[in-house]
Amino acid sequence: MEDLCNERECECGCECESECGCERKEPVCMSACVLRVWCCQLLVCDLCTSQEVLVHTPEACCFCPGERVCITYDGRMTRSMPPQIHASCIRRMNNGCC
Repeated sequence: MEDLCNERECECGCECESECGCERKEPVCMSACVLRVWCCQLLVCDLCTSQEVLVHTPEACCFCPGERVCITYDGRMTRSMPPQIHASCIRRMNNGCC
């Protein structure tokens, strides 16, 4: 299995691998409510932490504000505001208002 870190820069954006300790992570599922929709991006509210998260996905336009979704991603999240993730899969949960 290949490491995410290389000698110059990690995929997570840090300058060196000792700073972040990057390694492959198991897929993570986030339950969230869609707040805003853009082309290739969703702003969601994580239902567990109430934190807003920007989700990068080519399927963004398939969703609407107010939908509840389950987002599968690789476990990596940026330290930006709002934090950002890259979704590998998004599926609708039982719909309802947030």
